[in-house]
Amino acid sequence: MIENILYGLLHSMSPTNLLIMTLAVIGGIIVGTLPGLSATMGVALLVPITFGMDPATGLLALGALYIGAMFGGANSAILINTPGTPAAVATTFDGYPLTLKGHPDKALITALVSSVIGGIIGTFFLLFLAQSLANLALKFGHPENFWLAIFGLTIIGSLAGKSLIKGLIGGAFGLLIALIGMDPVSGYPRFTFGFRSLIEGINLLPAMIGFFSIPQVIRMIERDEKFIATYKEKKGIYKKTIIQTVKKPVVWLRSSLIGTFIGMLPGAGGNVAGFVAYNETKRFSKDQKSFGKGNIDGVVTSESANSATVSSSLIPLLTLGIPGSPVAAVLLGGLLIHGLRPGAQLFNESAGIAYTFIMGLIVANVIMLIVGLWGTRYFVKAISIPIHYLAPIIAVFAVIGSFSIRNSVLDVYVMLACGIIGYFALKVDILPGPIVLGLILGVIAENGFVLSSLIASSGVGMFALFFTRPICIILIVMTFLSILLPIWVKRMERKARGDDDERAA
Repeated sequence: MIENILYGLLHSMSPTNLLIMTLAVIGGIIVGTLPGLSATMGVALLVPITFGMDPATGLLALGALYIGAMFGGANSAILINTPGTPAAVATTFDGYPLTLKGHPDKALITALVSSVIGGIIGTFFLLFLAQSLANLALKFGHPENFWLAIFGLTIIGSLAGKSLIKGLIGGAFGLLIALIGMDPVSGYPRFTFGFRSLIEGINLLPAMIGFFSIPQVIRMIERDEKFIATYKEKKGIYKKTIIQTVKKPVVWLRSSLIGTFIGMLPGAGGNVAGFVAYNETKRFSKDQKSFGKGNIDGVVTSESANSATVSSSLIPLLTLGIPGSPVAAVLLGGLLIHGLRPGAQLFNESAGIAYTFIMGLIVANVIMLIVGLWGTRYFVKAISIPIHYLAPIIAVFAVIGSFSIRNSVLDVYVMLACGIIGYFALKVDILPGPIVLGLILGVIAENGFVLSSLIASSGVGMFALFFTRPICIILIVMTFLSILLPIWVKRMERKARGDDDERAA
């Protein structure tokens, strides 16, 4: 194995491969930054270009673009409060407040370093523990996916802002949106209002763009200010921020492990990993009240978690031939086109290509660090664009991004409708985070519950299916702890304040 690893490292660092990976990383960052141009779309567009390449080189290009796109979503999330990819939604919670405080460079550098750390940790798991983790992923069936979604919904309390009730209302509204479309059992259309195009349901990306970008554009105009925020480059900010991020091993290690675990589960991915990691970091923080107001730990945890999912989503793909994410499904097509069959045979018959690809993911993360540090000084200038120019640019990209997903005008209408709803929701302090979380997890929860019910109807029984499987039991316990622990902590804090008041009296 050591020989294969060394061969893969040296082969991935050949001049040709380094040049192609650099170009792919830059392209991925651009794709991820622009709302609507997802990593899946970027990788899918790149696949035909790799036809004439050496198999290892083609796979390196696809993996590098995937890595760059996953990080690129943080740029727009931090600078204009519009996540370029669904995985960057959690990055907006503290990244954009840092921009408003005049620290966009600090947020961008933190996101970059955290992404690189998370990506490398996820790749090490892919390199050394792929088969074991793939076997664990196989034990996740429909009941486990249902309870994972329910556990994820308990995060709403962390995203609710000042009012838990309003957060729950936002989450419930997101769940309602997730129900639009064809019923998975009966095939009957629900809440389509006569529009046949809505039978497929609400696409996540147009809805996400609408909830985040359109309210932001309207609020920019309402503020009647020249720029988003005042920014002045500080001397030594790069070195200081890198050191500060590296000195948070507990945050990025915990988040990377969460991202690695969730990333290998089919149907979850970086968007769920970012939310879960953010909630856990906030839960264990001594300064919970600062989250959502520019806490740098919020950026670290979101970016390290969603970047770790890049490599971990490839674990079931390379070892079992089961893609763990939409991008992994496109990569499966790329593997087959180059005559490679995923599974044990890949590591036996094509070990050189397999290990070159895996080691190339580590090299691509290092390339992204270099490119990102160089590019940050240019990215940050986006907030220096006058708002009367920036607002129309964001609106145009929102429309183009929504339309380009499926070449559907209906997606543009969905984006605009979600944007208007999101704007008025913000007026009553209902944040977009819980709404988008409900939309993401609603689909996973419904599919898990419905498909599990069909299995139970064959004679297994609902109780046995949902409450006796070991992983289900673990997720149920975690769900109750996630609900009850914050309540207990708040009671202890009130009790401590009461005791302090008595002593002071």
